[in-house]
Amino acid sequence: MRLISSHRSFVILLLFCLGLGLFFSGQAKVAAVPREDYESLETFTNILAIVRKNYVDEVNTKELMTGAINGMLNSMDPHSGYLTPELYKELQMDTQGRFGGLGIEITIRNGMLTVVSPIEDTPAFRAGIKAGDQILKIDDEFTKDMNLMQAVKKMRGLKGSKLNLSIKREGVPDLLNFSIVRDTIRVQSVRSRVLEEGYAYIRLAQFQERSDRDLQKALEKLSSEKGGVKGLVLDLRNNPGGLLTQAVRVADLFLDSGMIVYTEGRLESQKQKYFARKEGSWTEFPIVVLVNGGSASASEIVAGALQDHKRAVILGTKTFGKGSVQTILPLDDNSALRLTTARYFTPKGRSIQATGIVPDIVLENVPVQEARAEEKKRLGLREENLPGHLQNQQEQKEKEKQAQQEKEESLENDGQLKRALELLKGWDVFKQLVQKKAG
Repeated sequence: MRLISSHRSFVILLLFCLGLGLFFSGQAKVAAVPREDYESLETFTNILAIVRKNYVDEVNTKELMTGAINGMLNSMDPHSGYLTPELYKELQMDTQGRFGGLGIEITIRNGMLTVVSPIEDTPAFRAGIKAGDQILKIDDEFTKDMNLMQAVKKMRGLKGSKLNLSIKREGVPDLLNFSIVRDTIRVQSVRSRVLEEGYAYIRLAQFQERSDRDLQKALEKLSSEKGGVKGLVLDLRNNPGGLLTQAVRVADLFLDSGMIVYTEGRLESQKQKYFARKEGSWTEFPIVVLVNGGSASASEIVAGALQDHKRAVILGTKTFGKGSVQTILPLDDNSALRLTTARYFTPKGRSIQATGIVPDIVLENVPVQEARAEEKKRLGLREENLPGHLQNQQEQKEKEKQAQQEKEESLENDGQLKRALELLKGWDVFKQLVQKKAG
């Protein structure tokens, strides 16, 4: 990312919100307006009346009000905004792991519409959109001075419809143009596999409503495999965040005591502390957490907590640096406000806002080879692609062989993952030597 206060934000595309720190609040309660604010409100209503009467074209009052609200909220920070009923509904679908759009998380960085991360197995991911890409144009419309909600509105659309993005990428002199077909996005939060006997890998793509339960199931399954779990690689790369409550629960799975994260805001209700519980914790094996510039919000909470408690080694590149919490405040007309209400801090009091998490081991990743994908493109349509094709008797064995080959290739092509596995294996050897010496 998304931290949602429900207590989420950036904009996932949907498209919707990033990495949020989201909290979903109950019905918003409006405080009494101070006397000194009435003059400003009077000025606003006077301007509205003048615009309605004198503007060259007939104006839509509702659209004017929506623009005014967005202008007010966007003047404070890039993550606060107004959610129309349609956008609010999509946000709720987003946190459940299913929404429509491209499959990218965006934010405003240095005045530019910027990709936080593409979501795996989505149109944007398959098209080659990368974290850090700056979106200069959406369907030939320049994004300069465009806010997040306006960008979301431009980028979402019907499944099957096309969208053109003009991208500026660091290190690439020319603009990159992408034509992407919108789709219904279904995000699988947790994926897992065995790297080698005793060494497990879990990829956490987003922090959704069921992420902690899916992660728990994955850990149970991996522990039942031959060799159990002697070491774990937890992959949070390009994870834009999600629900704050899920970040806490995921970290809690690997900690049996101590603080996980705390938040501070102007109100007492926004000052919260979250602690680990002993029950249900997986503390018997070492962990290497993979992060990069696309790891944001909830990902940074987990990485920061495990780092502060020395529960895991953090490996990769510096994270995104989203250390604020957005609270979703529903309104009577089924719209909502997404309002920045607090900052979050790691157990040792570190604010991650605009600084990110610095890994214990800084390691750039090697480029992933794309030869296999290119080969498939060149080959085009094959018999195996046809629905209902006759099964070869050896097909299942070939598939199993291919799966093993791809597993091996993933290690060779992913320098960070390969290094993480080496660390875990060395860790186990070191522990055995210490135990032998002590005995």
